[in-house]
Amino acid sequence: MSGALPTTALLLCDLQNDFIDPHGAYGRAGVGAPEIAALPPRIRPLADAVRSGGGCVIATLFTLVPGRNGEPLISPHLRRLRPFLARGDFTPGTWGHQTVDDLQPTDFTVEKVAYSAFYMTRLEWLLRRCAIARLLVCGIVTNGGVASTVRDAQVREFESVVLSDGCAAFTPAAHDTAIEALRPVARIASIAEMLAELGAAS
Repeated sequence: MSGALPTTALLLCDLQNDFIDPHGAYGRAGVGAPEIAALPPRIRPLADAVRSGGGCVIATLFTLVPGRNGEPLISPHLRRLRPFLARGDFTPGTWGHQTVDDLQPTDFTVEKVAYSAFYMTRLEWLLRRCAIARLLVCGIVTNGGVASTVRDAQVREFESVVLSDGCAAFTPAAHDTAIEALRPVARIASIAEMLAELGAAS
């Protein structure tokens, strides 16, 4: 592990106010889960440890691009799944679009428009420019953005560690199923295990 920290990034998947805060888009609609709400303070010590050890913290930001009339450009499947999403939700530059305060500041942000943080984004370019070889992946949802991003990282030959208690889904069953399905393409570890390893490496 010696010398590994500068080539390590903590990837915060979609831990945004519009997803998590009670006043955000999902909170106003009454859509959420206690497992999701509990993530930011649980992840914070790891973010601090990665940064203090010379690694970086990268936040992905799910984004709804406003159309010419101001209404968000929402894919049909998302419109069916989340009909409450409206003008101003997940809009770049807004409070709702930002990473939650508990996990600020981040070193880099990457806007994304689909599940995977690699799809049509600058994430791969950023990782290679910063000489990142290993991703510690956390955030939401385990069976959506997290799983898609980890699988795309694997085909790009980035080492991934999925933080089993640093991710969550809207049901525990969905989370558990997704974690098991990721075992062939990523290491699964707890936040405590990674904190111990980072401490030993530093």
